[in-house]
Amino acid sequence: MTSFDTSPSLNVWRALLALAVVFVMLATTGWTALRNHRSAGPLQASRSAWEHGRVAGQRLPAPDAAPARLAAFFASLTKGQRALLARRYPLAVGNMNGAPVRLRYLANRIALGQARAIERDRTADDRLSPAGQHEAGRRMHRFASLMRADRHILAFDPDGAGRVAEVFGDLDRAERVSVVIPGADTDLLTFQRTHRRYAAPVGMAKSLHAAERAAAPATRTAVIAWADYTAPSGLGVESATAMRAEDGAVRLDALVRALPGDAPVSLFCHSYGSVVCGVAAPALPGRVADMAVAGSPGMRVATASQLRTSARVWAMRDADDWIQDVPYLEFGGLGHGADPVSTAFGARVLSARGAHGHAGYFEPGTGSLANFAAIGVGAYRAVDCADDTGTCRVGLSGATAAGRA
Repeated sequence: MTSFDTSPSLNVWRALLALAVVFVMLATTGWTALRNHRSAGPLQASRSAWEHGRVAGQRLPAPDAAPARLAAFFASLTKGQRALLARRYPLAVGNMNGAPVRLRYLANRIALGQARAIERDRTADDRLSPAGQHEAGRRMHRFASLMRADRHILAFDPDGAGRVAEVFGDLDRAERVSVVIPGADTDLLTFQRTHRRYAAPVGMAKSLHAAERAAAPATRTAVIAWADYTAPSGLGVESATAMRAEDGAVRLDALVRALPGDAPVSLFCHSYGSVVCGVAAPALPGRVADMAVAGSPGMRVATASQLRTSARVWAMRDADDWIQDVPYLEFGGLGHGADPVSTAFGARVLSARGAHGHAGYFEPGTGSLANFAAIGVGAYRAVDCADDTGTCRVGLSGATAAGRA
């Protein structure tokens, strides 16, 4: 683990290094490229159609109305009316915070089928280059996989690189809910991988769900693989700024506020996902009980207390994780602040035993995954601290690893 050195000479050196990186990135990518605006995509088109729709002669509520308002609206409808809206406005309903979870699953399966048909046509479109046709084929197969009957897609947007969220477990009946927030280079095509599967959101979430069930068999758990924000691409300006995180934070807050029931929620934030969690922290509702970051470049604050959250803040980093070589500072909007595993930051620092680098925190059999699972089920006394003194457990109570939270 890297110690947090606050000596003036080191801070000056890091500031100069960050400034040099800024100039290089601005010269090669262009700052204004980050501010480009795109025309409305299929999700916005579906929401616009919803805004002009009716059911049983009544106007539909605004698609971005408060989740409680939307939940009450859907509860007032018959099963047939709800299904009709899902078929008529699948993308709008499938991404609507406040719509019943199972209705969102149905709507997104319909939307995925429509998106798959579009990509199938593009694979044979001779106006596309061979590379474009190949990309269409990859998207077509991904959509076909996501729309299987055994998958529960909570959010889906095919526009651009795409966004998606998937649920593992029964979200409606869960006693504990975990949300996995991934980092850079996450999109529809990288949402799930065959190779390095536990470095992708689906593999992370499935692994965590299995570990939580093993840690507390009597506790009903649900885990969400949440790639429903536009993640940065590569290690350029997007990854070095909070712009993507600011939009992601708004979306993460909306997700948590719309979750059914009142089960405690734990956030597991990997890499740039920890920037999203840091930006979101002050606004998140009180049901967020824990925020655990792994391989973090920083959370946009100097100390955990500055996150202004009632959630317990946990942090871990493997000794071989390359992220430790990133300058932990914020300078002119570049960089993400202090090192979350440093003593000065004030998080509860966990062991990452067995993680093997930046992408290995959710690998089965690792101490990092076992710690995440213990947090996810509320078994705080079972966590393994990074030091030998048990500092990360001070002041905590909670079920044992085999008990219920």
